Amino acid sequence: MATITVRDLDEATRSKLRVRAARNGRSMEAEVRDILETAVTAEPTHQFGLGSRIHALFAEIGGADDLVIEPRVIHRDPPFAAEEEDLRSQAAS
Repeated sequence: MATITVRDLDEATRSKLRVRAARNGRSMEAEVRDILETAVTAEPTHQFGLGSRIHALFAEIGGADDLVIEPRVIHRDPPFAAEEEDLRSQAAS
């Protein structure tokens, strides 16, 4: 079994812990052990990444499974395209 030490525990917290332990018929050490076990057990066992959690939020309304993304079409030449082509043709010669 491991041992931990809690430093700088506020006196009011210690007092409330003592009262809670007495109310539950346990020592303060047993009360703290129970609090820690309960806190750790209450954590979800499956942790998911941000993307999975966002997907789960929107899954009820259909998500993006039926989303159609049109191919990107460039309607103009990029800036400086003519100058780049001139430089390429000069370098090739």
